[in-house]
Formats: sequence, C-alpha cells, structure tokens
Amino acid sequence: MAHRRLPTIRASEVGEYVYCARSWWLRRVAGLEPEGRERRERGVTLHRRHARSVALSRLLLAAAVLLGVAALIVLVGGGYAG
Repeated sequence: MAHRRLPTIRASEVGEYVYCARSWWLRRVAGLEPEGRERRERGVTLHRRHARSVALSRLLLAAAVLLGVAALIVLVGGGYAG
C-alpha cells in the first residue's frame, strides 16, 4: 500500500494561522489569494526605499559630526601651532 505524503506546512503559515485562521484557510484550503497584491508589493518597495533614505541620513549625520569635531580641533589647535 502506497503511503500518502502529508502536505508541508511552513513556519510562516503557522504564524499566518495564529494571526487569522480564516485567512489561512482561505489561502491554503480554498486556494484564494487576497486582493491588493500589487498595492502590497508597492508598499514593500516604498518601505525599502524609505529604509535606505534613513540609513543614508544617519551616515550623513555621522559624517557631519566627525567634520564638526575635526573643525573644532583645527580651530583650537591653530592657536598653539608655532
């Protein structure tokens, strides 16, 4: 007698089920996909773009602080040179 393989359930599906069992059932059992996929994908793209902007602004802020410290050292140190 051949063994039937049980369907594989991914960890992300367990999380989806815990969050909303009905949503999981509609997707997994009924085979329905939620509407608005393009909108969600656009949102993900916009969030990634924003995250890059935030990272760049932090880098620029750090560079500005370092340049400010360097300028202070040059100004203070300039009176003692020679």
